[in-house]
Amino acid sequence: MINKIKKLVVLLFFVNISFAQVDVIYNDLVWSDEFDVNGAVNATNWFHQTQLPAGGSWFNGEVQHYTDQLTNSFVNGGFLNIVAKKEPYTSQGVTKQYTSARLNSKFAFKYGRVDVRAKLPIQAGTWPAIWMLGKNVNEDGAFFDAAFGTTNWPACGEIDIMEHGITPSQPTNYIQSALHTPSSFGNTSNIGGAIANNLGTDYHVYSMNWSPYQITFLLDGVAFYTYNPAVKTPSNWPFDLEQYLLLNIAMGGIAGTIDPSYTQSSMVIDYVRVYQNVQVDTQIPINFTATVGNVTSSSVQLLLNATDNSGNIVYNVTYGSTTVTSAGTSGVQKSLVISGLNSNTNYTFSIAASDISGNNATNNSIVLNATTTGVIGCNGTDTVASQGSFTSGYNYAFETIGTDVKITFELLDTDKVGVVAYLWKQSPFTETPMSNVSGNIFTHTITGQTIGATINYAVKFAYANGMSVTRYISYVVGSNCTMSQNDFMDFSDFYFTNPAHNYIYIQSSSNIDKVEMYSLIGVKVISQTNNTNEIEVSNLSKGVYLMVVYSGNKKGSKKVIIN
Repeated sequence: MINKIKKLVVLLFFVNISFAQVDVIYNDLVWSDEFDVNGAVNATNWFHQTQLPAGGSWFNGEVQHYTDQLTNSFVNGGFLNIVAKKEPYTSQGVTKQYTSARLNSKFAFKYGRVDVRAKLPIQAGTWPAIWMLGKNVNEDGAFFDAAFGTTNWPACGEIDIMEHGITPSQPTNYIQSALHTPSSFGNTSNIGGAIANNLGTDYHVYSMNWSPYQITFLLDGVAFYTYNPAVKTPSNWPFDLEQYLLLNIAMGGIAGTIDPSYTQSSMVIDYVRVYQNVQVDTQIPINFTATVGNVTSSSVQLLLNATDNSGNIVYNVTYGSTTVTSAGTSGVQKSLVISGLNSNTNYTFSIAASDISGNNATNNSIVLNATTTGVIGCNGTDTVASQGSFTSGYNYAFETIGTDVKITFELLDTDKVGVVAYLWKQSPFTETPMSNVSGNIFTHTITGQTIGATINYAVKFAYANGMSVTRYISYVVGSNCTMSQNDFMDFSDFYFTNPAHNYIYIQSSSNIDKVEMYSLIGVKVISQTNNTNEIEVSNLSKGVYLMVVYSGNKKGSKKVIIN
């Protein structure tokens, strides 16, 4: 009874903190195993997958036999134990030096949330995994293969809820989630990760929330990675059919060299739970509203809200020939950012709201218009490294958005595996993880910057067995350029009356090639290349502006007050 109370408290805590971090909330427990009966694994719930693939070896260079022995998988004291052992074992005419267990759930489902509370082995060479495969996977020896195995991997889709031991560039406490699809598999770019404190000694809840619109991974109720291709195709989204769960520990292969002193270790699982929504919903959403939020050179933020008794709202946004579908929580404002837009372009968005059952709001559709801004920023390509080296180099871009700066770097080297990126600030030094956009493109936005201030950042690309760090690149916040600011020399040899009224008269011993004026939120209000010593500002509102002056390969900026 104490164990059951403990599990209930953990469940309620998890549900309460995770609702706001996923798009669709699943409330109804539809399948679970609490592992409350000692002895063999419940055969009603689980199938031991032991058949070797063709050729006698498991994939990825793994060296274990999977068995149905009690020594490799058993229940004790309310916990499932999956045990990997060093021991010679012969099966199917093949002898291997390690044994483990690989369990298939006999339950398959489409859409829902999975929670698994577990403690992991962290010894070198171990590869514990909690994951899912399409029920239709063509894999000899899998539970569903004989009746449903019509589709080869990765077209069946694979969802890795938790993997450990295959990211040598990361700390020991790092866990990874990944998705394998026809568009990206093997060394997939669709990955996310998080740090779990005391991974080898403490229990953590590993979760996956799967809706028709996105897949979100959570560690202890905190979302750390969401997969959501804007346009879903069978190539990037084979996740519209049933999948089943797998629990296993692999040995060696891409998990690396096994410690010579290794004897055995366990993945200990407290519970496995699957939630869906099973109640029939006939009520329509009400109080549907939609407004435009922040607008940048490449994106428009839509602020959406509606209420429904089901607790979930689905929003369909159409612009041009593109449709974007996203879900949100009933009564909670949904911020949907439409990205990848062209600058200085007007867009018309038609927005509809419904619930998961397809009941439409009565005031569909709401039509909104927004015009993207011009780009304020710099970009370029380089091969210079401050640490390590680059073969093809990297692209970089700095874009000022209000008082924020969006920094994006792309690693062009194609020989790096398992790439992650960290933004380095030069002074004082800090290191910040960057978000993966796609492929080897990473971004991070720094907030609350001062227009006219110079910032200096580099990026560390970490990958299997190494890392490379770009040079530090300087950028003047709120400025436009097509090259690194390091290619300009500082320029301060210009003077003007300050405050100014109607006109700014610039004096300098150098020729002035161009003058730009910016508001303090980074909007360019003047760009003048003729008669650059006399700038008319009579049409500007009173206030403080940033003036940027160019002279040959020199550039300088000063604040000016217009009264």
